[in-house]
Amino acid sequence: MKVLKQRIAAQFARPRNGDLHPAVSGFAAQLAAATPQALAVLFYGSNLRTGSLEGVLDYYVLTDGPQIEKIWPRVSYHEANVASEDVRAKVATMSLEKFAHAASGASRDTTIWARFVQPCGLIWSRDDAAASAVLDTVCDAAKTAARLAAALGPQSGFAESYWRSLFQATYRAEFRVEKPGREDSILSVNAAHFDGLLTAAWEADGIEFAQAGDVLTPQISAQSRRDTLGWWAKRQRLGKPLNIARLLKATTTFEGAGRYAAWKIERHTGVPVKVTPWREAHPVLSAPLVLWQVWRQKSR
Repeated sequence: MKVLKQRIAAQFARPRNGDLHPAVSGFAAQLAAATPQALAVLFYGSNLRTGSLEGVLDYYVLTDGPQIEKIWPRVSYHEANVASEDVRAKVATMSLEKFAHAASGASRDTTIWARFVQPCGLIWSRDDAAASAVLDTVCDAAKTAARLAAALGPQSGFAESYWRSLFQATYRAEFRVEKPGREDSILSVNAAHFDGLLTAAWEADGIEFAQAGDVLTPQISAQSRRDTLGWWAKRQRLGKPLNIARLLKATTTFEGAGRYAAWKIERHTGVPVKVTPWREAHPVLSAPLVLWQVWRQKSR
């Protein structure tokens, strides 16, 4: 576990080492100040890798106490000027307790451990205890993902083959539109992150393995493989229904959905969309008229 913790701790520290624009940490501090029960804020996504403020920044706000919503996380969209920069962000909020439960693989959810085995940064924490708890949780996400990768992957192979099998399976299980080969781009752009992560996670999870050069052979029994694949089969069946339920919930609870949709439309079409109070309050009902107006503008 020591090697895995050291890796994740170094990854967490990157945003605090000045690698990212001050607006990223400044906005995280604003989110924490606006959330009385905030314990920690995680930053993730392509902007973590590039250091850019372009597009929409992605944050997870983890809170103290039990999870309130049964369908989580709560998602909101924000626009702000931070450190003299205009920032747009999509923010997911859920309790650390539920986040840890999902990361360990104990829940039926597939999104948390599949998302947070990928790079993330601990951009803000309430105290050292909160930071330590989040570190343990993200380590659990890596162990859960690596355990499934061992069962899904080949008897022997390169680390990339195990990760590729994992991401192919999780993308198929979720209600997401991804281009073919998405797992290859994840592995290629985050090569340094995944280099050595699989064996560190296996060691932390007590999975023995043999290694001959770059070829790995996890020492798991046939029964252990069947047990893990049975665990996965239950989650695979529920992946799309859970995603759909979250999308349906988001149509009524996504704070700032109207502004987020207007920004996305203008970004992709070049046609500005005026966000009226009614459109902000009823983004789904207003969508057909907005899309028709955009089509009219584009067809001129």
